[in-house]
Amino acid sequence: MAEIGTYLKKHTEALVKDVGIEAACQITGKSKATLGRYYSDNAEHTDRFMPVDAVAKLESAASYPHVTSALAELKNITLSYNGNGPAAETGRSGGVNADVIALSQRFAQLMSEYQEAMEDGIITVNEAKRLLRETVLLQQVLLDMKLHLEEDSACDR
Repeated sequence: MAEIGTYLKKHTEALVKDVGIEAACQITGKSKATLGRYYSDNAEHTDRFMPVDAVAKLESAASYPHVTSALAELKNITLSYNGNGPAAETGRSGGVNADVIALSQRFAQLMSEYQEAMEDGIITVNEAKRLLRETVLLQQVLLDMKLHLEEDSACDR
């Protein structure tokens, strides 16, 4: 259970930082200290997690559903965004060809970060965070590509 808690706390931190600490305070009605406790790895806060309603509010303002994605990954579930709005609203513009280009660029960036991290044979905490960020961005591109392919296949029916 401790590993799951640590995993969720890291994603909670990513969610708060994605939205911004000040904005997260306004959205949730929680103080900076309270939000910090939700992702703190101090022993006194190991059993303290962000309430689900606060997660939902923050994820509606975030660029990515960090905590929801983490929960899904823990159960080996694949998520799919509901892209019912126009491309400008959903953040998905272009099409499959644009997605392939973005995928190549993101993967190249991930490999560049990995090569840089492995120069000394050790991946530091900061290097791991950069690799994680690139991995999340790569995952977002793959989700966009999946949605474009689903849209294309729905048009052919």
